[in-house]
Amino acid sequence: MSEKPAYTKPLPDLRPEGEPFWAGTKEHKLLLPTGPDGTPFWYPRALTPGTLDEVSWVESKGEGEVYTYSVHFIGPSKAYKGDPPHIVVLIDLDEGVRMMSLLVKDEPGYPSLDPEDVKIGMRVRVVFDDVTDEITLPKFTPAN
Repeated sequence: MSEKPAYTKPLPDLRPEGEPFWAGTKEHKLLLPTGPDGTPFWYPRALTPGTLDEVSWVESKGEGEVYTYSVHFIGPSKAYKGDPPHIVVLIDLDEGVRMMSLLVKDEPGYPSLDPEDVKIGMRVRVVFDDVTDEITLPKFTPAN
């Protein structure tokens, strides 16, 4: 069995307020921060927006639709050289939050989709890319 090649792209900046989110992705769960009324929000913060209330976490279904997207033929750094195009999407999750991610094929290695196959409003679902032993990235793929 061959070993997975080392991940060479930049990794997320792990901050304390996002620890539950990243712990969830390691378990292939998409967790969303919520306020005391149960309304989810995005991005993870130490306190609920507009209050001094503590944040709790709920599991998302991981489904939504493409709000908008852009196709990047040149990566943001040399680490991406040779593997574009990257399809960066804003996803409106069914729970009411909007998050940014990559749109990929649901195949080993999660290659990028053909940009011609991407449409605003298309339904998507989360997939999890275990890029290192510590980091799992949520990405999205067309829902079937």
